[in-house]
Amino acid sequence: MVRHQRIDRISEEIKKEISRIIRENVKDPRISQMTSILRVDVSGDLRHAKVYVSVLGNDQEKSSTIEGLTRAAGFIRKELGRVLTIRYIPELIFVLDTSIEYSVDISKKIMEVNRNWEQDSENE
Repeated sequence: MVRHQRIDRISEEIKKEISRIIRENVKDPRISQMTSILRVDVSGDLRHAKVYVSVLGNDQEKSSTIEGLTRAAGFIRKELGRVLTIRYIPELIFVLDTSIEYSVDISKKIMEVNRNWEQDSENE
């Protein structure tokens, strides 16, 4: 239990620092300004971290942002090493997270169904 709490704290700290590093230090034009780090999952041995990224934009912007982040992973990892006091700085794997878009899409569909249901009940 204590081990999981430590990994959760490290994950949260890595998330916060990666967001800051991308915003302040990474100057790759492929990375969209509308990029958010949603979650970081660090492995139990702290050697690897999956970084879940949300990008507001079209498919081209999303793929170029992931490409830019993947290219900048070494630099971001080096910057993490400067600010974090942990033995191992994990290898970073950037993954596009579409859960927010999925949620918005589901909400729109639910609203549409509700509107249709209300119209049907008014017509009766």
